[in-house]
Amino acid sequence: MGRSVRLGVAVCAVTLLTVAGCGDSGPTAAEAGETLKAHITELMKESHVLDVKVTDPGGRDIPCAEGRAKRTFAATARDSAPQSDPDGLNTFMVGALSSVAPYRIVDDPGNAPIRLANEEYKTVIIFESPANGQYAVRGETECLPIS
Repeated sequence: MGRSVRLGVAVCAVTLLTVAGCGDSGPTAAEAGETLKAHITELMKESHVLDVKVTDPGGRDIPCAEGRAKRTFAATARDSAPQSDPDGLNTFMVGALSSVAPYRIVDDPGNAPIRLANEEYKTVIIFESPANGQYAVRGETECLPIS
């Protein structure tokens, strides 16, 4: 009986070490895509914007390398102050995003789209408000394993 318990413990230990070694590779494209969708949806709620419209529902793999894919998600909305300029709207969204998840700015050329990334979730969010009073947010995952 003692031998079978030791053997069972050894098998469990090897299994756990194997799974732990494989589990650190990061999210799949589907997992990161769901996270991206949740971040943008929560951002819209936190920002109290009006008339949110999903313009890209995502949910499908976009092949980008052998055995890898990325996912996308996008939405638009209106600001309660229609005169708010696009650069100000983008800046507002950067601030609001900080209450949703930790993203860092990777590209902000001024008066243009602002690109932010999250290394942990393997996601990128782009704020590109096209006109006064109009928000536009889109995102994509990195090129990730499909499963």
